[in-house]
Amino acid sequence: MNKTELLARIVERLGIDLDVAQRAAQTAYEAATAEENIAENKYDTLGLEASYLATGQARRMEEIRRSRVAYQQLQVRDYDPEAGIQLSNLVLLADEHDRQQRLFLGPEAAGLKMGEGDALVTVITPRSPLGQHLMGKFEGDEVVLVLGNSRQVYEIIEVC
Repeated sequence: MNKTELLARIVERLGIDLDVAQRAAQTAYEAATAEENIAENKYDTLGLEASYLATGQARRMEEIRRSRVAYQQLQVRDYDPEAGIQLSNLVLLADEHDRQQRLFLGPEAAGLKMGEGDALVTVITPRSPLGQHLMGKFEGDEVVLVLGNSRQVYEIIEVC
């Protein structure tokens, strides 16, 4: 899958996620404001819990909306071998056991997975530990990621 197609699929997926989040937020809001959920005593917290849920759903909805806008405005750039890895690059990594993974360096929506099998692409951001280490690196470079007591070594196989 090329980057332009991947970008379109990410925007589409975020649109679907936004619709789901909007319905969930509406349901939570209705539960929070429903007459039967008005507290009858200080131990009756159903309405309060529903309002917390509605607030969380509204925040999630806004986060997805911002992510979608960021991808709609993202300019897809080809890999520049002089500048190294940048935002909108698609990166193929291999670990020390030669397990490969494809990563798309995007502005938001870290952890989003697109495709399946060998075509699986995981979205990461420059704010993530791996994203920070990849920025500015080149094909053939090695990236060492230390998280806690774990040390992971990756080779950058291909960038486009």
